[in-house]
Amino acid sequence: MYTVMGSSSRLSYGFVLLLVCCCSLSVAHKHPLDPLSVGEHLAVRSILANSSLWCSTSTADCNVIASLEVDEPEKADVKAWAPGKKLPPRKAVVVTRLDKVVRKIIVNLDTEEIESSEVYEGYGGTALNRYEVGLLASIVSKYEPFLQSLITRGLNLQQVNYLPLSPGWYGVPDDEGKRIVTVQVFYSNGTENFYMRPIAGISVQVDVDEQRVHKFSDNWQGVPIPGSQNTDYKLEAQYPLLPPLKIISIEQPNGPSFTIDGYQIQWGDIWRFHLKMDSRAGTVISMAEVSDGDETKVWRSVMYKGFVSEMFVPYQDPTDDWYFKTYLDAGEYGLGAVSSALQPLNDCPRHAYFLDAVLSTPSGVPMIKRNAICIFERYAGDVAWRHTETFAIDGKTVTEVRPKVTLVVRMVTTVGNYDYLLDWEFQTDGPIRATAGLTGMVMPRGTKTTVVENGKGADGEELHGNLISENVVGVTHDHFLTYYLDLDVDGSENSFVESKMKTHHITPNSGVPRKSYWDVEKHVAQTEADARIKLSLVAPSEFAVINSKKTTRLGNDISYRLVPGGTAASLLDSADFPALRGAFINNQIWVTQYHKDEKYAGGQYTYQSHGDDTLAVWSSRNRKIVNEDIVLWYTLGFHHVPVQEDFPIMPTVTGGFELKPANFFEHNPILKTKPNTASEFANVFSSYLPRVERSINA
Repeated sequence: MYTVMGSSSRLSYGFVLLLVCCCSLSVAHKHPLDPLSVGEHLAVRSILANSSLWCSTSTADCNVIASLEVDEPEKADVKAWAPGKKLPPRKAVVVTRLDKVVRKIIVNLDTEEIESSEVYEGYGGTALNRYEVGLLASIVSKYEPFLQSLITRGLNLQQVNYLPLSPGWYGVPDDEGKRIVTVQVFYSNGTENFYMRPIAGISVQVDVDEQRVHKFSDNWQGVPIPGSQNTDYKLEAQYPLLPPLKIISIEQPNGPSFTIDGYQIQWGDIWRFHLKMDSRAGTVISMAEVSDGDETKVWRSVMYKGFVSEMFVPYQDPTDDWYFKTYLDAGEYGLGAVSSALQPLNDCPRHAYFLDAVLSTPSGVPMIKRNAICIFERYAGDVAWRHTETFAIDGKTVTEVRPKVTLVVRMVTTVGNYDYLLDWEFQTDGPIRATAGLTGMVMPRGTKTTVVENGKGADGEELHGNLISENVVGVTHDHFLTYYLDLDVDGSENSFVESKMKTHHITPNSGVPRKSYWDVEKHVAQTEADARIKLSLVAPSEFAVINSKKTTRLGNDISYRLVPGGTAASLLDSADFPALRGAFINNQIWVTQYHKDEKYAGGQYTYQSHGDDTLAVWSSRNRKIVNEDIVLWYTLGFHHVPVQEDFPIMPTVTGGFELKPANFFEHNPILKTKPNTASEFANVFSSYLPRVERSINA
């Protein structure tokens, strides 16, 4: 979301911008999935600008680039490719908007030709872009009823911040066919944290195509603007600081155990994968392969592609100024487009490597996102495995412990008031953990209330949240992150298995005192309908993607399990407008047959969409999913009831899930790893060993 306002290592290619402009329009790519380079962005723009598709024949307007990404080759072609082979044709997919028409264009960079052009005629539109956001302040700030509302409140126009909000869809006939942005306003006087100073009552709908106010309302009922005191979160406003903890630093005297070649990452002989930034999805992990851990070191496929497909954030305040706040952040704003530059030593630890990203601006000119992704190894004293044996025949005590080290890929996307830390964490024993951390500011609503009584606000007001500061309500809401997980477990032909845990009762005359036990009943999903799963604590199951054509030496199906976490479910009425657009959260788990164009759970064109092109719609086709190329979808959910500790900025709340090998390996794949020894660290930090000795002797 955009706001309109009155000593680490680097792997950066931002410097190529000048070289490209002066010398070349092309930077060689090494892998079929590599993102477009600066030169390729400029080449695509040049090809389009020289075509009849670029500018309007009836106006002086030219295309706005909604998205510009590499057009990935067919999955079979990517998997068949290997280093040294000829790369598939290099293409770009461009989504443009001109004269209210959305068009999808395929540009062949090898032939420098437009291969195809397709007009989208359905409901919904492209994500909000910076050009449109830039229009809002000038339109709203000149609108006389808006200015009069500020005068009535005694406010200075120069201190007003304008927040562009997607309006959703509510079946209002007058809104159909219009590209609308709802603008709400905040007051920044006295603080950088203007979110904590909402100007209650004012709501402006702007038709950005016509560049005029579509609707205006001011339902002010004397609600004051919350004060600025204690709202600033910047360091200089916090003195005197709390007593600091002593510095903790992880040393890597021999350098990292991972290597980076272009966009291909390899972590020792454990994991390798392709990594890139996408303007909509953010971090995209592709071609993830794990070593089998044996002496043969065979690389085996686990996941062809994984990313956050959509992020649904519905607020639970049904009042006139708030009911519409039900955002689809990935499709309406773009997680990569609003990603933030990661800060060394704080967002990412020492020895992290940083990758930049090249994204398109609305004009088609490339924009370089600095420090868009970081990669680092994590060791926090966790244990990979251990055992102490005290019942040995010879009476000796045997203890074996192995440290747990993981590889983390991180990005941060800042969607207006919220910051999301999105991690992919690869583990030595085969699991992949996906984690989302929520921080930033809650979206507040102004109120007359300064102290609650019996859970109610002033004059019995329904707060639809909690009072988190004087005159500030933190409105209750949800965060649902739906992940696209194209698992290829030892190959593309997979099936989905639900293993239901069932209680069995023992008859009284069985001869044992037990009365019950449980075991597992396995059910292989035949069609997409069989794989729509609502998680339940009272009816537990395990879920796995299996390769039934391959087994271990013991005859078990090779598989990867989904281990759920962050299991909040939607509480919306299924007939509610937001629930129709966000129907992909009706289940926590879905499985669909692979289709290249079915990537975004909320649909390709999400802005003001009607919910007719979502994961729920695709699943209703009920295709066969036994021994097929299938995609697993998982929704990570958070119910958020804000509390005072969330003011003025909330501590990070984290949730995640795991993809975990289950009979994928023949045995524990990290059995042969070595423990840490004190002698290895003695030369790294000279006081380390004596400190250990003193601790032991004490």
